[in-house]
Amino acid sequence: MTTLVIQTETIPLTVSLPGSVEMTTAEFYEFCQANRDLRIERSASGDVVIMPPAFSDTGNRNIKIAQQLANWADQDGTGLGFDSSSGFTLPNGATRSPDAAWIRLERWNTLTEAEKASFAPICPDFVVELRSSSDTLSSLKAKLEEYVANGALLGFLIDRKQRQVHIYRPDQDPEILENPDTVSGDPELPGFRLQMAKIW
Repeated sequence: MTTLVIQTETIPLTVSLPGSVEMTTAEFYEFCQANRDLRIERSASGDVVIMPPAFSDTGNRNIKIAQQLANWADQDGTGLGFDSSSGFTLPNGATRSPDAAWIRLERWNTLTEAEKASFAPICPDFVVELRSSSDTLSSLKAKLEEYVANGALLGFLIDRKQRQVHIYRPDQDPEILENPDTVSGDPELPGFRLQMAKIW
């Protein structure tokens, strides 16, 4: 049975759909196409998670993150940046949409055009998750751990409530920065510095 988790302003709601078999990748893609206005993810176990649109202030901060990443990516030229509307199918089968992401060109170019035009079967090299008022810190930590377990080299979890940035890397405990002015992407993203003033 496929489970839908509908995340409201404060509480995720779980809805079970009839049927004993979870959605196939093609069915999940069709479901997302039929509900284009929703931000939809799927866990490795097949649970479908429907999230509300970001609140306006969170959306503004998300675009500031994506803007800085895109500007750096254009100058660096070794990879592509992606915004929060981009979905990726991770090796464990989950489909996730980080708030911002970056993938090295050499990896992106191994995908077919059809794969690029869907929820690309690739884990980004770098991901950012920005905690909104409806996010629990534990759920975002689990997402960052999932990204790293599936191939991400670097992840930033930005907790505006505590003014902290949790930095994730493979085979390391997360590093927590307290109220930083900037957060460095070195050495994975050489020269990338996320300026925090407009994100806090």
